[in-house]
Amino acid sequence: MKLQDQVAIITGAGRNIGADIARLFAAEGAKIAVVDMDQGRGEAMAAEIRSSGGEAMAVVADISKGAEVQNLVRRVVEKWGRIDILINNAAISDNKTVFSITEEEWNKTLGVTLTGPFLVAKYVAEQMVQQGQGGKIVNIASTSGFQGRASAIAYTSAKAGVLNLTRSLAVQLAPYNIRVNSVSPNKIGSPVGKDEIDPNRQIDNLVGRPGVPMEVASVVLFLVTDDAKFVIGQDIKVDGGFSIKMV
Repeated sequence: MKLQDQVAIITGAGRNIGADIARLFAAEGAKIAVVDMDQGRGEAMAAEIRSSGGEAMAVVADISKGAEVQNLVRRVVEKWGRIDILINNAAISDNKTVFSITEEEWNKTLGVTLTGPFLVAKYVAEQMVQQGQGGKIVNIASTSGFQGRASAIAYTSAKAGVLNLTRSLAVQLAPYNIRVNSVSPNKIGSPVGKDEIDPNRQIDNLVGRPGVPMEVASVVLFLVTDDAKFVIGQDIKVDGGFSIKMV
């Protein structure tokens, strides 16, 4: 197993991409902290992992609040003694224009989608440094961070921030043997913040179909294994070729 006995925190792990990352990591031997704002969804995912013979705990945390993130880290370390992997996956979208979005909606979207990854990375990295054995962090960015969109403004701004947060974290944490990278999906599974797949969702990639969450999960797995030990500060687009058509 590629992740035998490693401890992984995965935010937004109760559904879609986060859920499949949790399933795949557990199958590879990792102990999973399933972080989700929806307690029932998080508990269900943790129970699924345990029923398959893995180890998992569910934690409810608002990652936009530092105190709740510190409590999350503390609980994971109390249970398993360490943290080896962080996957910053949780995000929300505004789906608004500059004219329709409110200040509250802007702040909430950036709080979860950009400040959240910063806070979780900050406190997890502190624990990794204390352990003295390095670690791996993967931030789930988005092709929306590379382009303007008519249907969102806070989300696109936040995901652009996640991309440069990844680069800055990579530079600052490399001396501690903590590798930081990101993955940018495009229209994988259900839309951000929704449980249902929209059958009418427009697809404009080179594969001609929507992506599925496990296709992102497998790339994230690569980035946290020794197969990617020379990959630092990079973004891998998992988008069916969508990004090479962006203008």
